[in-house]
Amino acid sequence: MTGQGSTGQGSDVILQRMLSLHPKIIDLTLDRVWRLLDALGHPERDLPPVIHAAGTNGKGSTLAMIRAGYEGAGKSVHAYTSPHLARFHERIRVAGELISEADLTAVLDECWQANGGISITYFEITTCAAFVAFARTPADVTLMETGLGGRLDATNVFEAPALTVLTPISLDHQQYLGETLAAIAGEKAGILKRGVPCVVGPQPEEVMEVIEARAAKLGYPLIAHGQQWHAWEERGRLVFQDENGLLDLPLPNLPGAHQIENAGAAIAALRHLGFGADACEAAVTRAEWPARMQRLRHGPLVDAAPEADLWLDGGHNPAAGEALARHLGRLPDRPTHLVCGMLNTKDIGGYLRPMAPHVASLTAVSIPGEQNTLPAEDTAEAARAAGMQAGTAASVSDALAGIIAKDPQARVLICGSLYLAGNILRENG
Repeated sequence: MTGQGSTGQGSDVILQRMLSLHPKIIDLTLDRVWRLLDALGHPERDLPPVIHAAGTNGKGSTLAMIRAGYEGAGKSVHAYTSPHLARFHERIRVAGELISEADLTAVLDECWQANGGISITYFEITTCAAFVAFARTPADVTLMETGLGGRLDATNVFEAPALTVLTPISLDHQQYLGETLAAIAGEKAGILKRGVPCVVGPQPEEVMEVIEARAAKLGYPLIAHGQQWHAWEERGRLVFQDENGLLDLPLPNLPGAHQIENAGAAIAALRHLGFGADACEAAVTRAEWPARMQRLRHGPLVDAAPEADLWLDGGHNPAAGEALARHLGRLPDRPTHLVCGMLNTKDIGGYLRPMAPHVASLTAVSIPGEQNTLPAEDTAEAARAAGMQAGTAASVSDALAGIIAKDPQARVLICGSLYLAGNILRENG
C-alpha cells in the first residue's frame, strides 16, 4: 500500500531515504527538531496531555503498564516508543492502534517534504512524524518515551507535560551521556519541567541526589520510590502503598522481579492522575511488552523444540543483567541455557557476570545483518571470563538445536540485544 504525497512510495522506502539525511545515527541537539516542528506548524502543541518518561531500564515496561491502566479505564492512548523490534509501525500507536501503513507513509512523506532535504537524524524526523500523527487524532493521553538521554532528546519539546517519569538510571550509552552516573542522571533529569510532578523509580543514591537537586531548582516535589510510594511482593501479590493508602494487587503479568518496581512507578503515576484500583489492576494484569522475558509460544523455533521452555529478552546493559539474574534465581530448579548475541558497544562483562551463577551454558551468536554485532567468539570469550561454560553457533536455530540435542526439555533464554530480539520476533511471529 502506498500513501499520498509526492514520493508515492511506501513507508519502508521513505524511512530508508531518511537515513541519508544525517551522517550520524545519534547527534544530540534540539535545534533540528525545533526547525522542523516550526515548518510543520508545531504539532507537538496540539497533543493530548503528555506523560514523558526517561531512564536507562524499564521505560517501555512502565509506559506499557500506564497504557494498560488508561485503557482499562476506557481511555484512549497515543504512545511513542523506541526502538521497534519487528516493524517500524510499533513505535507509533495512535489511539490504541498501531499506525496504519497508509497513515505512516503520509506523515513520513509530509515530514520529508517539510524538511526540504536539510540535515536531520532519522530519530528526529520520525519523532516529528509521530507528533503529526498524534495531533490529528483525538485521545485522552500521549505517552512519550525518550530515545536516548532526555535533556537533548528529540521528544523533549513539551513545556508543560501532565507528568514526567524517571525509571531506574544506570550506566549505558556513556559515549553520548557521560562517563559517570551523575552525568547520565543529569541528562535524563533534563525532562523535568517547572511545576510538573515527576514519578521516580528506584535509583542509586548519587542519581537521586541529582534528581532531587533538579526538582528543587524547578520548585516541584517528587513522587519518589521509597519516599512517597512503596511497592513489594508479599504472598504472591503486589502490595502498593502511597499517601492514599494500600493496594493489594495481582503480580504483574510481565515476568521478572524488576517488574514489581516498574509496576509501582506505573501505579504511582495512575494514582497521582486520579485513577482508582480497577485501573491499577488493569495496569499490572493487561500490559504487554515484547522481548522483556517474553515466552515464545509459536513459530519455527518453537516447532523445532516443542518440549523446550523458550524465552526472549532484549536487555543489554549491566542493570538488565542484574534484573535477569534476580529473575533466573527465582525460577523453578531447572538448568537455564543462554543463546546470546550483543553489540560491540555494550559492556558485555557487566551484563553477563550477574547471570553466571544461574546459567548452565551460553551459546554465542552474531546478530544477523547488524554491522555493530560483537563476533560470536568474542561473546563466548567474555562469557568464559564471567565464569560460564560457553561455545558458539552460526545461528540461533543452530544454537537451539545443539542445546536440545542434549536436553529436549531445556529452558533456553535468547538474550543480549533488542536487535537480536527483533530478528527472533520477525521469524517467529
